[in-house]
Amino acid sequence: MSLQLLSLDNFLPYKLVQTAELVADSLASRYEGEFGISRPEWRVIASLGARDGVISRDLAKETRLDKVKVSRILSRLEAKRLVERAVHEDDQRAAIVRLSESGNALYAQVVPKVLEWERAMLDGLSNEQYQTLYQALDALQARSYELT
Repeated sequence: MSLQLLSLDNFLPYKLVQTAELVADSLASRYEGEFGISRPEWRVIASLGARDGVISRDLAKETRLDKVKVSRILSRLEAKRLVERAVHEDDQRAAIVRLSESGNALYAQVVPKVLEWERAMLDGLSNEQYQTLYQALDALQARSYELT
């Protein structure tokens, strides 16, 4: 039996991860140093900033982070006074998490910077390339759910 070789440069999962890491690192440079928050912390803050209160287990699903990791991130953000937790009124075991006043202020400062970065990143693509990319990513996400 001959060994089948894998060319990482032509292997889609590898290419997607490499691209995602490059993009995420570049984006993180807009907020890590200036605001002192990590990439996973920003994912949680960005998710919370989009609404008023989320059950922590739903936050884990939405951010695609492990529940334990989300719990640790929330503890760090709580220590920084960026989030607040309250007991869910219908389920005493669940916590509702929301940005604090300071967290909302941070969110309001970071969002314009990351949107500016996104515009600069997308300047390298034509509108057609942008639409094709998003359609392909949506299709890959849907197919990944089917295969999981």
